[in-house]
Amino acid sequence: MAYEIPVTQARAELADLINRVVYGGERVVVTRHGKPLVALVSAADLERLEKEQEAAEERVISSVSAIRSLPSAPGERRRFGIAAEHRPEPRQGHREPDHRSDGRGPRSGERPER
Repeated sequence: MAYEIPVTQARAELADLINRVVYGGERVVVTRHGKPLVALVSAADLERLEKEQEAAEERVISSVSAIRSLPSAPGERRRFGIAAEHRPEPRQGHREPDHRSDGRGPRSGERPER
């Protein structure tokens, strides 16, 4: 279990806290308003934590890279392929709408028909 100490007290006792961590093998949690702010741990503990984090990241990377690509499910093209399909050219005589689709009113230099 870690020894908790308020930040104001930790400032005054920093040298003692370092000795507790290095020589006593303790972990010290510095708090502000009762909430953990930082922790003092030995360099050996930090190295061990970093190695564990790297190992965990490697496990994630290897498990993600083991996932193989699968073919599309039936109906997926129909469901999501709309944006990728070819749209035919507008018919002759088709005119642009009088207003923009973004709701900003008529196009510049044009008046809407009444």
